[in-house]
Amino acid sequence: MDFSKIKAAAEGYRADMTKFLRELVAIPGESCGEEGHIRRIEAEMKKVGFDKVVIDPMGNVMGYMGAGKTLIGYDAHIDTVGVGNRDNWTFDPYEGFETDEEIGGRGTSDQLGGIVSAVYGAKIMKDLGLLSDKYTVLVTGTVQEEDCDGLCWQYIINEDKVKPEFVVITEPTDGNIYRGQRGRMEIRVDVKGVSCHGSAPERGDNAIYKMADILQDIRELNNRLHFDPFLGKGTVTTSEIFFTSPSRCAVADSCAISLDRRLTDGETYQSALEEVRNLPSVKKYGAEVSMYKYERPSWTGLSYPTDAYFPTWV
Repeated sequence: MDFSKIKAAAEGYRADMTKFLRELVAIPGESCGEEGHIRRIEAEMKKVGFDKVVIDPMGNVMGYMGAGKTLIGYDAHIDTVGVGNRDNWTFDPYEGFETDEEIGGRGTSDQLGGIVSAVYGAKIMKDLGLLSDKYTVLVTGTVQEEDCDGLCWQYIINEDKVKPEFVVITEPTDGNIYRGQRGRMEIRVDVKGVSCHGSAPERGDNAIYKMADILQDIRELNNRLHFDPFLGKGTVTTSEIFFTSPSRCAVADSCAISLDRRLTDGETYQSALEEVRNLPSVKKYGAEVSMYKYERPSWTGLSYPTDAYFPTWV
C-alpha cells in the first residue's frame, strides 16, 4: 500500500471529517438514547457512497463497503456517558471546541472520533481500490456499550448472523496496537437483618453493620487477586450501596452492595463469584451473592437480556 496516498486522501477529507465529528458531538447520545447519533451516521455513510447501510432491530448502524468474500469489521460504539457535573466543564460539552490540533466535546475520544475515522477510512479504501474483489469492510456504529459492554456484538453475531473474519476496535489506545483487555462483571451482595425501633437497637439485627464487615473483606480480597503478566491484576471494588429500613428511626432490615469486578486472564465469572461467597463475613451472615442481569430496552425499544459479564480476551 502507498501510505503517502492514504495520508493525502485523509487530508483531503479533513473538513468533512471535522464537520461530521462536530455535528455528532452536538447531538446527545447516552446509552439507550442514541437515535440521533445513529441517524447522523447513517446519513454520512450514504453520502460518502457505502454500498449498503442497515440499521438492525437493536439500533446498531452497519455500513458495508465492497463486495468481497472476506468480511473485516471496524467497530465504534457511539453511545456516551452523561456529562456529570456541568460545573466541572470548562466548555459546553455538546457545543465542544476546535483548535488546529484538537476537537473537544462529549464523546470525541470515546468513541465518536472512532466512527468518523472508520467511515472515512472505508471511503478511502474504496477510492484507492484497496478492497479489490477479496474484501468487504463493515463499519459498525454500535449502541449501549457504556451500559453493557459487548451486548451490541452479541446481538450482531447471534441475531443478525453477521460474523467478521477480523475486527478492529476503534477505542483510543494512544496510537498503540492493543490485542487484549481485562474482562468485567457486575456482582451484587445482599444481606438480611431484622428491624426494630432505633431506641432499642439490641432488639434487632442491623443489616448495615453486617455489610460493614463484608465491605472490609472485599477490600482485602482486592489485594490478593490473580496477577497475569500480560493483562495485569484482577480487581474488585464496591461501587454502590443500598439499604431498606422502615424509617430513619429504625434499624435497617436489609443492605446490598454492587461490586465492579475486573477479570484478568485466567479468571472466570464462576471463580469470581466463589471468591466472594467464600469470604468469612459472607459465610457468617449468610449473604446472597449473585450476578446482575442487564435488560434495558435499546432506543428502538428492543430488550435483549444478558448476564452482566463481559469476558476477558487476548
